[in-house]
Amino acid sequence: MWFELFAVFLLSTGLVWTVRHFAPRIGLLDIPNERSIHCSIIPRGAGIGFSVAVFIVFALFHWDIMLEYLWTSIAIGMVFFVGVLDDHHDTSPNTKFFVIIFATVLLYFDGIVIDELGTFFGQELRLGWLSIPFTIFAVSGFTNAMNLIDGLDGLSATLGIIILAVFMIVGITHGDTFITVLASLTITALAAFLLFNWHPATIFMGDSGSLTLGFLISVLAIKSLAYLPTVSILFIAAIPILDTLIVMIRRKRNGRSAFSADKCHIHHLVQTFFDGNTKRAVISLAVLQSIYSLTGLQLDRSSDEGILLLLFILNVILLYMILGAMITRQERSC
Repeated sequence: MWFELFAVFLLSTGLVWTVRHFAPRIGLLDIPNERSIHCSIIPRGAGIGFSVAVFIVFALFHWDIMLEYLWTSIAIGMVFFVGVLDDHHDTSPNTKFFVIIFATVLLYFDGIVIDELGTFFGQELRLGWLSIPFTIFAVSGFTNAMNLIDGLDGLSATLGIIILAVFMIVGITHGDTFITVLASLTITALAAFLLFNWHPATIFMGDSGSLTLGFLISVLAIKSLAYLPTVSILFIAAIPILDTLIVMIRRKRNGRSAFSADKCHIHHLVQTFFDGNTKRAVISLAVLQSIYSLTGLQLDRSSDEGILLLLFILNVILLYMILGAMITRQERSC
């Protein structure tokens, strides 16, 4: 296994460097706009590098697993492909959404679907025919959440590593090779990417990275439901989920579209709180994510999901109030 990790690290490093080198020639550039934190043109599309590295090493060393999860491999490839198209030439949100929906349906053929939610206040909740629609909602929602959280140098990759590390522990603990291998390879590829993306970043992961990472984490999360309570996933992947929920709630309360753009995400507020210090903002959010993730890992599968859900909702309310106070103090229009 160590040789595989070494191989994916070297391959990811080389491919990300290559993408960065050729990005200006092939149109993989992130041009700043009113919502951007950076002020200069930066290469993007590093997701092409680290994602391809994972695909290659996974196929070379675990071809049997790839064949066993053939539909899942195709689904991840589809999301990666639409991300690459978006990095090269902005793709419409509807196109990306459709591809993610279709890719999620493909997961069903490998048995990767949310068919039950657990026991809520003594009542077992099975989804039945709602399994696929609910899975589509969950996967598309989290994939988009990872895309939205990708707003500071090193943030998305760091949070991704933390979340994937928990799933890797779950895979190792329960002897699930698919979870263990895919999580560990992606963690290593992201670590190589961070060599280029840690502040000040010389390349961004782009949608080829954020969409693929979000979809891949969703796959591992659904697979982990065999070993973890459903609500624990909300804690393990808390920061992207909480951020998306809170900004959408705030926008609706202020009479705006839930999908409108602004600079009121948690990373914007925390960065301003630290006087623009990106590294401190990323580290603080990483620590918070680690606390949430370890909490989710400790939750017992025999616990009543209703109590756990109430605990998560309390976190949503508390963080909403804290971020609201930060918005007021920073005099932001959200």
